[in-house]
Amino acid sequence: MTTPAPAPTGITDGLAAAPIVSVKPIVLPAPERGEDLHVRVSAPVTGHDLPIIVFAHGFGSNLDGYAPLTDYWAAHGFVVVQATHLDSRRLTLTANDPRKPRTWRIRVADMKRILDDLDVLETAVPGLAGRLDHGRIAAAGHSFGGHTAAMLLGLRVTDPQTGAADDLSDPRVTAGVLLATAGRGGGDLTPYATENLPWLREVDFSHLTAPALVVSGDKDHLPVTTLGPEWTTEPYTLSPGDKSLLTIFGGEHLLGGISGYDAAETTDENPERVALVQQVTLAYLRHVLGIDSSTWIAAQAALTGAPHPLGRLESK
Repeated sequence: MTTPAPAPTGITDGLAAAPIVSVKPIVLPAPERGEDLHVRVSAPVTGHDLPIIVFAHGFGSNLDGYAPLTDYWAAHGFVVVQATHLDSRRLTLTANDPRKPRTWRIRVADMKRILDDLDVLETAVPGLAGRLDHGRIAAAGHSFGGHTAAMLLGLRVTDPQTGAADDLSDPRVTAGVLLATAGRGGGDLTPYATENLPWLREVDFSHLTAPALVVSGDKDHLPVTTLGPEWTTEPYTLSPGDKSLLTIFGGEHLLGGISGYDAAETTDENPERVALVQQVTLAYLRHVLGIDSSTWIAAQAALTGAPHPLGRLESK
């Protein structure tokens, strides 16, 4: 896939992009995890008081994924931190690995380890020390990664092994972006998902009170649910508080190709959809973290109410 052209909305056209630097792998020891945590940090080469995004990849991906989003965010003033989670195809856990049923929860621990070790990550990137704003942190993720990010924001998941729905939220994370993320479980799951993805059986959105932007494709038909594309809108419709929903018209699970340039798994390749996701997520993150709201106001004006060929934005 070629580099996406700007979306015709022009939401963030006035924001200058900076060169970025990425350092990987930065290795964080994690003996209780069974594998050290490998992390990638991307940041603009200039600027201070840089806000932070901790990003969780979708099932099977790794710290090199999602460059169309992570590079874009970094070029526009954010420090983006990505880990390789245990479900990555790079690690190839065996079917009987005792960690496998806990990958959903270990993912959250990975994200918290990143937050605990921000100073370590900062000093590992040449020229980055002292330039982070530790008071402005958002969590973002796609698919399984959105589920991970949502738990940092308050989503409660009933542990299939203990029966407890523990609070795994983290007060250091104040907002989120949830891309093509799972809805509720229960009777809306397919038999396959009920059997093989037990952490989706009982999901409670009532505690997901932190501000978040939910991004959903209106053609995202997933094999894990008996519902249609509306399943990925449920993090918006079922959670309280300050939420916004960006619906991508014609978007399937990869929303036009956010998982990577030339990504073979993209079934709905569309550079304009990717550009729209880039621009609206950036505008939202700048708004919700208190940097500047002008681009978010522009996004609302372009995508709320009057029909737009690429998508629709609504808030509550």
